[in-house]
Amino acid sequence: MAGTARHDREMMLKAKKELQQCTDPVEKLRLQCLSRGSAGIKGLGRVFRIMDDDNNRTLDFKEFVKGLSDYGVLMEKEDVEAAFKRFDRDASGTIDFDEFLVTLRPPMSNARKEIIAQAFRKLDKTGDGVITIDDLRGVYNAQHHPKYQNGEWTEDQVFRIFLDNFDSPYDKDGIVTMEEFMNYYAGVSASIDTDVYFIIMMKNAWKL
Repeated sequence: MAGTARHDREMMLKAKKELQQCTDPVEKLRLQCLSRGSAGIKGLGRVFRIMDDDNNRTLDFKEFVKGLSDYGVLMEKEDVEAAFKRFDRDASGTIDFDEFLVTLRPPMSNARKEIIAQAFRKLDKTGDGVITIDDLRGVYNAQHHPKYQNGEWTEDQVFRIFLDNFDSPYDKDGIVTMEEFMNYYAGVSASIDTDVYFIIMMKNAWKL
């Protein structure tokens, strides 16, 4: 993974620092997620998805509060209320799950979204809209991995650990959707100032 560990560290520190001055409730929530690294927003999304018992892809205020608390997000009651109101655009008393994640994701330019989508399409060899271990064969070379070289891991184990980078921290199923991939790179993107540098990093990482 090209440079992501370093970017992750930089981003986590930057988010923690910005959190101390932040007054906007949605930004506070975003920074709390980013201070956990690139997978922070995706992890919160997965917590909410697990809680959405009736699979209607919406959350009411009670579920929203419980999800934040389960994920360990610490916010004042009035901030949580204000954030919920912002997500609940039509004042229906519930928030749309996908809209919530898109709003929470750090804003990205179309150029960045396009290069992330290109990388996803390259990895999704079968074209079924998800990346699995089978997709990675022939696209990602496990043989350069030190643990493969010393015999500690099989090729499939290397692939699985690689997929876990993008998968949600609480529910690693070895299947990565476009949404999870996009959420992961939205986190990485937050630590990179210019589109040009981000695109070069992606091209180098995925040989696009």
